[in-house]
Amino acid sequence: MGEEVKILNVSYDPTRELYSDINSLFAERYKTRTGVSVTFEQSHGGSSKQARSVIDGLKADVVTLALGWDITAIERAGLIKPGWQEKLPYNSAPYTSTIGFLVRKGNPKNIKDWKDLTRSDVQAIVANPKTSGAARWAFLALWGVTAHAKTHDFSTLTGLKESQAAARTAKDFPIYKNAEARAVIETFYNKHVPVLDTGARGATVTFAQKQLGDVLINWENELWLAQEEFGKDKFDIVYPSSSILAEPPVAVVDEVVDKKGTRDIAEAYLKFLYTSEAQDAVGQLHYRPRDVEALKKYSKDLPPIPLFTIDESFGGWTNAHEAFFAEGALFDQLYKPATK
Repeated sequence: MGEEVKILNVSYDPTRELYSDINSLFAERYKTRTGVSVTFEQSHGGSSKQARSVIDGLKADVVTLALGWDITAIERAGLIKPGWQEKLPYNSAPYTSTIGFLVRKGNPKNIKDWKDLTRSDVQAIVANPKTSGAARWAFLALWGVTAHAKTHDFSTLTGLKESQAAARTAKDFPIYKNAEARAVIETFYNKHVPVLDTGARGATVTFAQKQLGDVLINWENELWLAQEEFGKDKFDIVYPSSSILAEPPVAVVDEVVDKKGTRDIAEAYLKFLYTSEAQDAVGQLHYRPRDVEALKKYSKDLPPIPLFTIDESFGGWTNAHEAFFAEGALFDQLYKPATK
């Protein structure tokens, strides 16, 4: 009887289906190559809550979270070694996504772009940026679009390389001082969002099942999943004129794998995410493959739209977290739930 190893992947809310498929592919390939049987446990929830659970003792071999800040928080707790984001290609984010809209069939409120979200007749459903990775990307998307953040075409290698070069040389980030963006954010969250769910999946259920709101703002893959699960005859996906490149990163939890002796498998698992096989699974489930050819294969469902990056526009997650989402930062200052 061959060796059997169990791996815990602690991930964010909407990735249940994605990692279920990828885990099966990896386990099959790894057993063929090494004779070792790998079984996976998956844990899902709001990304920041998941990071907190790992810091508090949840023994994750790997974390596959919604945003870099959450993994940085685990690093700062001493569980992941510094430099994790340079260990794998593309900031250790093997796929990307973006933030789009889901509206009721026929788009009765004619919601086409970000500016429509603050119209007097529109109520929006989005998760809480204090607990949800998708919600933080949505916050930054609204802020960046309002402040005219520079976008790139990520459907081509040229666009991808241009964005990486621009991120490396970016030094000043005037976007944080944009008064119009601050005003739009304040209006949006206080006057147009009736409820803030803790995670992306909860927001989808609120919109699609509980029938609250005129538009859902969420991960692109979550919009597709909502259509497939609740009926294409009930909802339409709307792509705004531009949005943010959301980069969900992955990392090995050094403290755990070194104690369990699972480092080799954990590292092989994360590298597998970049293979053509895994990239194809990524595209099938409406995440955007990093591989440009794989992305082209799914371009009908994942159309090219201009996207801006957090690194070039905001100077990375540490800056964005401290300015917007930390205790007492801008979101806490602006959001007044009692007045809704």
